[in-house]
Amino acid sequence: MESYEKNHGVRTQQQVDHHVKVWNRRNVEISGVKEVDSFDSEEFLLQTNMGYLVIRGQNLQMKNLDLESGVVSIKGKMHEMTYLDEHQGEKAKGLFSKLFK
Repeated sequence: MESYEKNHGVRTQQQVDHHVKVWNRRNVEISGVKEVDSFDSEEFLLQTNMGYLVIRGQNLQMKNLDLESGVVSIKGKMHEMTYLDEHQGEKAKGLFSKLFK
């Protein structure tokens, strides 16, 4: 997800860009994903470079997960995509952690 480049012998850290691509409300590809906090057939909670992203829908399935490059692909019918601010993200993460223990 984060790449390193050599610059005159010093390593610098760069963040991967965050993109969301949707095809016909049935497939979505998200880059810049740091972590998948929780998911089921109706909701995904992803931590991205731009904050927490919640995806809601029907029959959602993870098609591809590559956290090394920060890319997640999901298929199913999308109803909603919402970014949560940091405070809401902590609440959502805490709630999902309790539900999925």
